Amino acid sequence: MATAAAASASEPETDPKAGPEAEGEEDEAKADRTRRKVLTRAVATAAYKAMGPAWDEQREEGVSESDGDEEFAMASSAESSPGEDEWEYDEEEEKNQLEIERLEEQLSINIYDYNCHVDLIRLLRLEGELTKVRAARQKMSEIFPLTEELWLEWLHDEISMALDSLDREHVYDLFEKAVKDYICPNIWLEYGQYSVGGIGQKGGLEKVRSVFERALSSVGLHMTKGLAIWEAYREFENAIVEAARLEKVHSLFRRQLAIPLYDMEATFAEYEEWSEDPIPESVTQSYHKALQQLEKYKPYEEALLEAEAPRLAEYQAYIDFEMKIGDPARIQLIFERALVENCLVPDLWIRYSQYLDRQLKVKDLVLSVHNRAVRNCPWTVALWSRYLLAMERHGADHHVISVTFEKALSAGFIQATDYVEIWQAYLDYLRRRVDFKQDSSKELEELRSAFTRALEFLRQEVEERFNESGDPSCMIMQNWARIEARLCNNMQKARELWDSIMTRGNAKYANMWLEYYNLERAHGDTQHCRKALHRAVQCTSDYPEHVCEVLLTMERTEGTLEDWDIAVQKTETRLARVNEQRIKAAEKEATLAQQEEEKAEHRKRARAEKKALKKKAARGADKRKADEDAEKEWRGDEEEQPSKRRKLENSVPAAAEAAPDLEEEMGLFGKSASADVTPPSKQKERAAAALKRDVPKVPHDSSKDSVTVFVSNLPYSMEEPDVKLRPLFEACGEVAEVRPIFSNRGDFRGYCYVEFKEEKSALQALELDRKNVGGRPMFVSPCVDKSKNPDFKVFRYSTALEKHKLFISGLPFSCTKEELEEICKAHGTVKDIRLVTNRAGKPKGLAYVEYENESQASQAVMKMDGMTIKENVIKVAISNPPQRKVPEKPEARKGPGGPNVPRQIYGARGKGRTQLSLLPRALHRPSTTGAQAENGPALKPAVTTSEATEAPKMSNADFAKLLLRK
Repeated sequence: MATAAAASASEPETDPKAGPEAEGEEDEAKADRTRRKVLTRAVATAAYKAMGPAWDEQREEGVSESDGDEEFAMASSAESSPGEDEWEYDEEEEKNQLEIERLEEQLSINIYDYNCHVDLIRLLRLEGELTKVRAARQKMSEIFPLTEELWLEWLHDEISMALDSLDREHVYDLFEKAVKDYICPNIWLEYGQYSVGGIGQKGGLEKVRSVFERALSSVGLHMTKGLAIWEAYREFENAIVEAARLEKVHSLFRRQLAIPLYDMEATFAEYEEWSEDPIPESVTQSYHKALQQLEKYKPYEEALLEAEAPRLAEYQAYIDFEMKIGDPARIQLIFERALVENCLVPDLWIRYSQYLDRQLKVKDLVLSVHNRAVRNCPWTVALWSRYLLAMERHGADHHVISVTFEKALSAGFIQATDYVEIWQAYLDYLRRRVDFKQDSSKELEELRSAFTRALEFLRQEVEERFNESGDPSCMIMQNWARIEARLCNNMQKARELWDSIMTRGNAKYANMWLEYYNLERAHGDTQHCRKALHRAVQCTSDYPEHVCEVLLTMERTEGTLEDWDIAVQKTETRLARVNEQRIKAAEKEATLAQQEEEKAEHRKRARAEKKALKKKAARGADKRKADEDAEKEWRGDEEEQPSKRRKLENSVPAAAEAAPDLEEEMGLFGKSASADVTPPSKQKERAAAALKRDVPKVPHDSSKDSVTVFVSNLPYSMEEPDVKLRPLFEACGEVAEVRPIFSNRGDFRGYCYVEFKEEKSALQALELDRKNVGGRPMFVSPCVDKSKNPDFKVFRYSTALEKHKLFISGLPFSCTKEELEEICKAHGTVKDIRLVTNRAGKPKGLAYVEYENESQASQAVMKMDGMTIKENVIKVAISNPPQRKVPEKPEARKGPGGPNVPRQIYGARGKGRTQLSLLPRALHRPSTTGAQAENGPALKPAVTTSEATEAPKMSNADFAKLLLRK
C-alpha cells in the first residue's frame, strides 16, 4: 500500500545529475534506496497527522515532519557528496543484508526457530523493507502467537501507513488477530482508541461500542489493569452528544462498581460527583459487596506484585483459589493472566484446556485455547493429542483435523515415543469414523492406508533421527491386527501382521505369543492356536515354562492323545534345553564374577600398598623434620649445660652399649641423672610430639543441626580455615561458630561445620554449594546425623528426564564455561551451564546446559550433536540420567549358589572385607606344578574359596612349620 505510494512519489523527485558521474550506477541506486526510505516515512507521517488531533497522543512510532525533512536533506546531501558517513552506512547495510539472507536460510531449514523469526523482523524493519517485514510478521504469526510487544510494534507500523478505508479494515483485522493470542489490556485499549478514529464512517459508533464491550468481557475483570478499559469507555460515552448518553454512563458506572477492582473508592467518589441524583441503594450495596470480595483477592494480587516473573507458583495458588469459588469468568481470566508470563509451560495449558473441556464446553473457546496451546508449546505431544480429541468432540471438519495432524508431525518432538503417541491418537480418530457394518468403505480404506503410512513413517523418519522407532512392542501393528480380526473379520491380514511383529525381535517374549494366542482363540480356530503355541515353545526365552503350561492346558482340554504326546515331548525337550542353557550361563557368570573379585582384590592390595608407601614416605619426612628440631634442641641444651654434658659424656655411650637387662639399673643415678642421660632418640621423639598441635576436640551438638551446615572438599593445605571461611558464610547471615576438623597430628582434614544464629541463614548457605574455594569445588550440605538417617542423600541436581536441559559429553578439558555458552546461545536462550568436575575441581569433559524451554533444547540437540570443538567430537542429548541403583542389604546378598553367586549380588564393589577368607596365603598356592599338570590327568576345576577353607585341617604345629619354612 504505502510502499507503492512512496515509490511513485519518489520518481518525480529523482535528479539524475545530483551525484558525480564518477560514482556510477551503483551509487545512484544506493542513493535512490535511501531517498525512498525517507519519503516512505514522510508519507506515513502525513497520513498519520491527517487522522485528526484526537490521535496526536498515540503517535509513538510516527516521525515528525522536521525529522523527515532533515533525513531527506541528509539523503540529498549524501547523494550529491558521498563521504565517510555514507561508506559506513553502506557497510552496515551490506552486513545487515548478509544477516538477513542467513536468517532466511535458517528458517527454510527450521521454520520453528522463534528467535530467528524475531531477529529477521527486526533487521527487515531496520532496513525499511516494508513488504518483506509484513510478510515475515505474517509468517511468524501463523506459527507462533506473538507477544504484546511484537503486536503493538506491528500495529503501530500499520497504523502509520494506513491511508484509506481499506487500510483501516486491514488494521482492524490485525487487531482481531492480536487480541486472540494472549489477554492484553493494552492491545484492547489501543483497539478501542483506534476505532474511535473511524467513528465518522458508516457504522463507526456501533463499531466502537462493540470493541469496548468485547474488551470489558475479556479484561474488564482484571483487578489491576481493567480500570483503564472502563474509564476509556466512559470517556468515549461522555464525549458523545446524545440524549441517551447519560443512561449509558450511569450503566457503565454501576457495572464497574459491582466488580472488585483496585481503586474502587475513587471510582465511587467520581460517580457521586458526576451524578446529579443520589446513588441508588442497590448500587451502594453492590459496591460494598465488591469491596469485601476485593479484600479476599488482595493477598493473591499482592503476592503477584511482590514476586518476580514468571510467578508460576503465585499464579497456581491464585488459580486454586478461583477454582474453589467456581466463577467461570474469573477462572478463565486468571488462567489467561498466568499464561501471558508462562506461555511455555505445557502443564498450565493442559490444566486450562482440561477445565474448558470438562466444564465450559464452548466450542469456539475450547478450540481457540487448544490451538494457542500447540502454537506456544509445539514440542509437547500431549497438547496435540488433546487438540485432536477436542476437534473431534466438537465436530470439526475431517480436512481440518487432518491438516492439524500434519502440523503435529512437523512440530519436532523430542522423543521417538511422542510420534507413536500422536499416530495412535490420529488412528483412533480414523477408526471411530469407520462404519464396520459395511464390507468396504472410503473411511476403512483411509484407515488402512494411514496404518501403512504410520509404520513407514516410524521406520524411516523416526528411526533415522532417534535410532529407534519408538514402538519396540509394535503397539500400532497390534491395534491394526485387532481391528482386522475383531471388526473386519479378516484373520488372514491379522496373522500377516503378527508374523511381521514376531520377526521384529518380539518372538522371544512370552507375553507377545500369548497375546497372539488370545486373538486366535477369540477370532481364529484351534489349528492356528496350536500352531502359534508350538512356535512359542520353540522361540520363547524369558518365560518358556508359562508358554509350555498354556500349551499343555489347551491339549488337555481340546486335543487328542496324539496331540497330547506331541505337546509333552516338545515341552520336555524345550525345558531340558533351557535348563542346560541356564546352567551354562550361571557357570559362565560365576566364573566372570570370580575373575572380577580377584581383579578387585588385586586392585585393593595395590591401593593398600601404594597407600602404605605414601604413609611411610610422609612418616619419614615428619621423622626427619622432628630429628632436625630435636637436634637443634639438643644443641641448645649443650650450650646451656656444658659442665653436665662433659660430666656425663662418658656414661652415655656406656649405657648405649649395655645389655637391655641393665637398663633397669639406670635409676641408681637418681632422678636428675635419668633425665639428663635420656638417649637422643627419645629426646627426638619428645620434640616431635611437642610439635603436634594440641587441638581440643569439640563434640558435635546434634540439637543444632537445623542451624548448621556441613562443608567438605576443602583444600587440605588451607591455613586457618575458620578465619578464611567466616567472611564467605557471613554473607548468608550471622555466623555463630566455624569448627574445622583436624587430625591427631594437627593437620586440617578438609571439612568443617559452620553454625549460624538463624535457620534461614543455614538454608541460604546451601546455595554456596560447588563454589570454587582454593581451586576446588566446595561442597555445602545440610548437617544430618547419618547414624539416625542412613538413607539420607544430598544431590542438588535432578535425576529425571529434563526436556529443557542438554547433556554434553566429549568436551575438551580446556573448554571453559564462557566458550561453551558462546556456542550454545546460538540455538536459544541459555539459562545455566554446569561443567562437571571431579573433587579436585578438574573438568571431566562433561556439561549440562539448561535452555529456556524444550523447543530450544530440541533444536540445539539437532544442531550440536556431532559438532567438533577443539578437535573433539561432542555428543549432545536430552538430559536423562540413569536411575541410581540402591545396593542390597547384606542379608539379601546370600544366594543359594554359595560361591557361584554373581558379583552383581554383592553390589558394585564386590565382597566386603568381612567376607574374606582368613586362610594363610600359602594355602592358596596350587598344589601341583606345571609339569605334573602337563603330563598327568586333566586339570580339575579351580577350587573355590569355600572349598579351600573347608579342605585343610591343620594344627598349631603345622602352622609353625609353615612359618619356619620362610
